[in-house]
Amino acid sequence: MNVTPEQVAAVHRRTLNVVILSQVLGGAGLAAGISVGALLAADMLGSDGLAGLPTALFTLGSALTAFLVGRSTLRLGRRIGLAAGFVAGGLGAVGVIVAATIDNLPLLFISLFVYGAGTATNLQARYAGADLAPADKRGHGTSMAMVATTIGAVAGPNLIEPMGQVADALGIPTLAGPFILAAAAYLSAGAVLFALLRPDPYLLARQLSETVTPAESTSTEDAVPHHGTAAIPPVGAGAWLGATVMILTQIIMVAIMTMTPVHMAAHGHGMGAVGLVIGLHVGAMWLPSLVTGRIVDTVGRIPVALAGGVTLLTTGALAALAPGDNLTLLVIALILLGLGWNLGLVSGTAMVVDATVPENRPQAQGTIDVGVALSGAVAGLGSSVMMTATSFQVLAIVGGALSLLIVPALIRERRARRSIERAESTERTFV
Repeated sequence: MNVTPEQVAAVHRRTLNVVILSQVLGGAGLAAGISVGALLAADMLGSDGLAGLPTALFTLGSALTAFLVGRSTLRLGRRIGLAAGFVAGGLGAVGVIVAATIDNLPLLFISLFVYGAGTATNLQARYAGADLAPADKRGHGTSMAMVATTIGAVAGPNLIEPMGQVADALGIPTLAGPFILAAAAYLSAGAVLFALLRPDPYLLARQLSETVTPAESTSTEDAVPHHGTAAIPPVGAGAWLGATVMILTQIIMVAIMTMTPVHMAAHGHGMGAVGLVIGLHVGAMWLPSLVTGRIVDTVGRIPVALAGGVTLLTTGALAALAPGDNLTLLVIALILLGLGWNLGLVSGTAMVVDATVPENRPQAQGTIDVGVALSGAVAGLGSSVMMTATSFQVLAIVGGALSLLIVPALIRERRARRSIERAESTERTFV
């Protein structure tokens, strides 16, 4: 394929611009479920015991969508899969509004499952930012696709009260108000991607890879070799290390985040305070991407992943020690929770991209994001059960302690890499 590096760079910049616009909209959509999903379920169920069920449902929907988007990307490219995912999320949000209005629990659960498609699509879009990025800028490409989510994600929770007033005026339950915003945001994000994500970054990257010789390849040392189009090459081991990092950080983040609104409501905090805490938390999930991508590219994937683990450990301790009526400490704890998640996701994503090539990348990315989503579903449901049986403090401690599992996985990978480097050095010496 006769395409100059300058043309590829221009397409990459255009891709980032389109993805950034869609992520601004998508961020506003995902914030609704995070902010009031648990409260809405608790209100309709009349109990806090299953308040984590909405998170479990929309993360299960996210898992299915991640699988479908990953598979469809291989054949149709990023544009169709991402657009369809956002549209499905918007339709799910509409279903939540209808279910809350007519007080229909089965419809609520089905709609929350479909709504989860938006969450998965929002995450999958980060890979579009890395499709055409040079090897030494993959972290930056990923992070720029993520950072745009900050605008919508921070604005969404802080619009809880205004959207509740809109819902009241329309005769809709107050807690369903944020889903009105989610429906409009997700449908708009889908329309933007479908109309503007041309040429498709994945399809172009795959076409370019078919014309690149091994000597010209820009893959990093973790990437698997290119084997042409006759067979799909295996995924490098670094991808599964990245998956481990992302899954652990997802479990910790979802478990603590899901029950924070319920914990706050039990201590007398109003919806405005809940929106503030969750808004700042979601902002901390995405806004650090302004710099974390570059840090990952310069400092390395493993040191950043370790920093994420330390941050999450600190979060668990602070959330457990903070009095329930102390809004300041809760804000700090949830900001750190978002930051730890960001460090884990950006570093883990870069590991996955490094260890794959265009022929196997979408399938590997989809499979890994299924694991991330399923772990979030388990964490969302398990968090409510644990908090009901024990307390929010115990939940926070257990969540923070899970971050310690990141350390042995990273140490093992570093040792394996050093062994390979020593073997290669010995081989070169004898040659």
